[in-house]
Amino acid sequence: MHRRRAMSVLLTATLGLSLAACGGGAADDPNTISVAYHRYGNTLQVDQWMQRVKQQYEQAHPGKEVKLDPVVAPEGEYLSKLQLRLRSPSTAPDVLYEDSFNVNSDVEAGYLEPLDDRLAQWPDWDDYIDTTKQADKAQDGKTYGVPLDTDTRGLWYNRELFTQVGLPADWKPRTWDDILAAARQVKRQRPDVIGIDLPLGKAEGESVSMQTVEMLLYGTETGTLYDEQQGKWVAPSKGFTDAMRFLSTALAEGLTQSKAQIADAQYDKVQRDELARQGKVAIRLDGSFASGNWRDSGWHDWANTMTATPMPTQHGQAPGTVTLSGGWTLAISSSSQKKDDAFEFIKQAMTKDNVVEYTAASGNLPARADAAADPRVLGANPLNEFWISLLENTHYRPALPEYPKVSEQIQRAVLDVVAGKPPEEVADEWAQQVSRIVQPANTRAG
Repeated sequence: MHRRRAMSVLLTATLGLSLAACGGGAADDPNTISVAYHRYGNTLQVDQWMQRVKQQYEQAHPGKEVKLDPVVAPEGEYLSKLQLRLRSPSTAPDVLYEDSFNVNSDVEAGYLEPLDDRLAQWPDWDDYIDTTKQADKAQDGKTYGVPLDTDTRGLWYNRELFTQVGLPADWKPRTWDDILAAARQVKRQRPDVIGIDLPLGKAEGESVSMQTVEMLLYGTETGTLYDEQQGKWVAPSKGFTDAMRFLSTALAEGLTQSKAQIADAQYDKVQRDELARQGKVAIRLDGSFASGNWRDSGWHDWANTMTATPMPTQHGQAPGTVTLSGGWTLAISSSSQKKDDAFEFIKQAMTKDNVVEYTAASGNLPARADAAADPRVLGANPLNEFWISLLENTHYRPALPEYPKVSEQIQRAVLDVVAGKPPEEVADEWAQQVSRIVQPANTRAG
């Protein structure tokens, strides 16, 4: 423990020196803005987009310059490195590529500039999908970012497998029981196939919270993790207990991936997509972006076998389906001395054509309504129209400072269910931990 802590201190000090070294140029030049963004693995489309916008901006603003500052790191490390830069005006970028999930915590830390006055003067703001605008609002009601892209989640399924086992090719489950029934029918006839594949492993982190548990929880009558009207976390929660019961049932009946696969840190990175490609997965709870990963890996004819349908609510109660969304945004550092230039860069980055080109290449969904209706976006993926339609009734995670700790407890609860612990006991323990994290006065039963 002492050695790990010492290494952490050394890493922080080293990062501080390196960040200070790269932050000075743009900060000292009144005509140069710096733009920090994520470049790692399958985020190369972000780099290509930034390079294009830099050229456009500099051509449109003679004498102005953009210093691109790509941060090469896994997503979790990118966010921590970005926050490290934001702590000091000497290292803070003028424009930052920000996960909407982090907006409230960065606002609370004083890192971000509110954009409401500027957005009110920008006609293109009216072209944004209303639900995507909510992702960049903080608790104070102000908007701190312009959304670039978004996503939705639902149930992918293999049409060929369904036909083989007597399930409809045009499958539309109405309840959770319908999902379990379909997975059981697959397993009876094809025991070598995963009935339903969903994030359950420790290495999958936030995907377990958002993509598995919250997709279930938000489809219950409890309906939410955080009650915005009352300003309280919902714990204990009948919906959370029901979500744990669903997972417990699926695991106990062998409908999910195996426990060895769940424990394998490489499962999501390698095996999950390969098994789907091999026809060894019947149903998969995943995001609109999954097919983009398939295409990038060389599976270009995925649409011949895979299609998608909405995730139903627990008992089919209104509105009948459920989805969650995330997304990335461009924000301005509160430390920036060139906020007007920074916003001009954001406006250039977020033109309809730039958003269309980026989302068509990346496989994500555009936050602009006019871009979402563009034939180039709709033609980039045969299911884009379906995934975009789910945005009308989407939910976002509670973008609150306490959420990361609450999410950790959600992931721990799932690991307990995987280990065979009774779901009711797991849900009770989770509620106690949430109460400890946010304080009992900030919770209500649901």
